[in-house]
Amino acid sequence: STTINNALSGKQPLDETLTHLSGKDVAGLLAYLGLGEGSALPVGVPVPWPSATPPTGWLKCNGAAFSAEEYPELAKAYPTNKLPDLRGEFIRGWDDGRGVDSGRTILNSQGDAIRNITGTIGARHEISALYFFGNGSGAFFGNDEGMYDSVVIKAESTGKSSVSMTDRHIYANLDVSRVVPTATENRPRNIAFNYIVRAA
Repeated sequence: STTINNALSGKQPLDETLTHLSGKDVAGLLAYLGLGEGSALPVGVPVPWPSATPPTGWLKCNGAAFSAEEYPELAKAYPTNKLPDLRGEFIRGWDDGRGVDSGRTILNSQGDAIRNITGTIGARHEISALYFFGNGSGAFFGNDEGMYDSVVIKAESTGKSSVSMTDRHIYANLDVSRVVPTATENRPRNIAFNYIVRAA
């Protein structure tokens, strides 16, 4: 009841209100009271929607331009008259001076990145031969046996590999997919929704 009273606050007198609502369906009643679908959110707020088609009064956040004359309130939120393109994107809270993600402005896009991956792999040489560790750990691994320009690298019984000093073709490999899932982008686990924005 408190919500209804608050919604009715500032509306026209009771008799005019009843006249206005005469013949309205439930959707019309809720719209008049300011309790319709999405009305709790201000114009311009993007929300995840579980359908490819947005409801009436909402637009997809697909980078499209819109008319300021048709959507004046939306133009206040997006003065460029262009919606952000949130297809395939995550929303991140603006840093606002905190120092976690500094140097950015609101609606600024950011490319993908990962923390640096570093490591070492041991090697040694003698006068007659060059040795390296063929058994790396984690994402690192060496060539236990390989061929380069008809020069064969053989694995010794010690677990190391050797090659003549005159050849000097030795490789240490890094393959992160040996220890973590990989793809063409960096991403957390997620569920796909359609970002839409209240336009009016």
